[in-house]
Amino acid sequence: MTEPMWKPGRERVAGANLTRFMRLVAENMAPEVRDWASLYRFSIERPEDFWKAVWEFGGVEAETRGEAVTENWPAMPGTSWFPDARLNFAENLLRFRDDRPALAFAGENGSRRTLTYAELAEQVARTAAGLAAAGVEPGDRVAGYMPNIPETVIAMLAASSLGAVWSSCSPDFGVQGVVDRFGQIEPKVLFTASAYSYNGKPFDCLDRVSTILESLPTVEKVVVVPYVDQSPDTGRVAGAVSFSEFTDHPDAELKFTRLGFDHPLYILYSSGTTGVPKCIVHGAGGTLLQHLKELMLHTDLKRDDRFFYFTTCGWMMWNWLVSGLAVGSTVVLYDGSPFHPDGNVLWDLVDELDISVFGTSAKWVAACEKADIKPRETHRLESLKAILSTGSPLVPESFDYVYRDVKAEVQLSSISGGTDIVSCFALGNPTLPVYRGELQCPGLGMKVEIRNDDGDVVFDETGELTCSMPFPCMPVRFWNDPDGKKYASAYFETHPGVWSHGDYARLTPRGGIVIYGRSDATLNPGGVRIGTAEIYRQVEKLDEILESICIGQEWQDDVRVVLFVRLREGQELDEALEQKIRQTIRANATPRHVPAKILSVPDIPRTVSGKITELAVRDVVHGRPVKNTSALANPEALDHYRNHPELQG
Repeated sequence: MTEPMWKPGRERVAGANLTRFMRLVAENMAPEVRDWASLYRFSIERPEDFWKAVWEFGGVEAETRGEAVTENWPAMPGTSWFPDARLNFAENLLRFRDDRPALAFAGENGSRRTLTYAELAEQVARTAAGLAAAGVEPGDRVAGYMPNIPETVIAMLAASSLGAVWSSCSPDFGVQGVVDRFGQIEPKVLFTASAYSYNGKPFDCLDRVSTILESLPTVEKVVVVPYVDQSPDTGRVAGAVSFSEFTDHPDAELKFTRLGFDHPLYILYSSGTTGVPKCIVHGAGGTLLQHLKELMLHTDLKRDDRFFYFTTCGWMMWNWLVSGLAVGSTVVLYDGSPFHPDGNVLWDLVDELDISVFGTSAKWVAACEKADIKPRETHRLESLKAILSTGSPLVPESFDYVYRDVKAEVQLSSISGGTDIVSCFALGNPTLPVYRGELQCPGLGMKVEIRNDDGDVVFDETGELTCSMPFPCMPVRFWNDPDGKKYASAYFETHPGVWSHGDYARLTPRGGIVIYGRSDATLNPGGVRIGTAEIYRQVEKLDEILESICIGQEWQDDVRVVLFVRLREGQELDEALEQKIRQTIRANATPRHVPAKILSVPDIPRTVSGKITELAVRDVVHGRPVKNTSALANPEALDHYRNHPELQG
């Protein structure tokens, strides 16, 4: 499709933060910057000037920035940013202290709460005083086993204000999944909810916490936040105190410990399906600067916006969402199932809370279409100006769905990045059109290139998504990786000195990006690389199929494509449906994409953050052990793939 599905009007472009930023750059640094293309060139050709401009435009609060922007440029890894800066992440998220709403919370059980910026600052001060009384100092780890509620944000900001390091898991993680993560980083304090609710059912947390603590000897204090169970028996957890008791410091003043740009802020985790999760350490300055760039310039977030992302506290989009506080917008938190009591619950939230920027996963958008949900016919959606999607590639048919059945006048931004950078390589752009199936542009300051198997940079061809220039939000390090070997191996082994992200992608002639899936899950029948997303796109538009997962099976000195499908209730994978699947793939992709085997399964394994896990299925099919089933939300699903008789011939 050559015609855009959406174009910003003149007013939208004129009022965009990006337009204002471009004007300031042109006036003060680079008069040649006149449009998006020239601004992007400026950002990768003069990176030091660009990131200084982001610092100034974002109004970063700091004791000092220092004169130097980089040290050891352009080593990857090895470049340091703003080596003389002294700042505090929480101070920048709490720069506003007024009566505008900072957090608006909605639970699936109907609970609603709002905290103003002034109230949020007070709660953070009291919680920070509790942490200080518990002996928490800069560099100590504070962990959260928490649902997506205001207290999680408060605890994170309180830890950050002291220079402590925050790390969180959502409460649907099992005991081993939590121990695999928190056991490596040795937290001093653990925040936990007493319970949580999902799909209309309450789930107790405290018995699990007692078991978890047996493997976390470094935890000196457990803080229980009442949620769902409003009067929890804290005595069930040895040494636990209630959140109200812990924060009983009514006269506490908000103070901020200012530390170096690379001082650890967050520890995030890889999915862990190939072993114990990697502990990825992100610095305060890099995270702040990158999020300000992405939220202000690419997402066009402003003080008047109400910003929502459907996420748990075990996904990096939670960290990204919370940074909306640095812009002064209202951050909307939702905890619960996105389909309880029905598939309209999040669209209801848009109208109820006047959400203007709405974020979700590509899988949820596809599920809404499958469920025949048409918000355009049932909801006002007057406040909605942008829809963001990530987690997996947003297929072209989902673009059709949004503009047909959700809202015609909305910017649909498919964005892509990862836990590894706690941000994005490709994003939206409020001044550019939206084309079907494309991410609008690479991130400013991110020298995104596509490389083929020989390592050559290619255009309008598929290959590995790479970044060939340092950027501030690269991980500071991996935890327990003193010589940096694990870090270097994870991103720089394939192309030394160039970040290899693990996505299979293509840069389009328009400057957009198409993501085809994870490069480690690409298929190679007959030596031809195929992205699994290209197959999912065709299969999952069929009404009979709810979802699918595809792998390459080693077979007779080659690789054959095997497709597993989960069918809608009442459907059967008979010869007619198999033929329909094959014809659909052949007609809309290539004969190479047509699977050699199509098999029906009752369940598809996914990680606790909701992503399907092709690598685990591939290992099971080949008789290899799955190294860390605790990283899966439903490990029992793997039994449907193990020793499958139809894969033996």
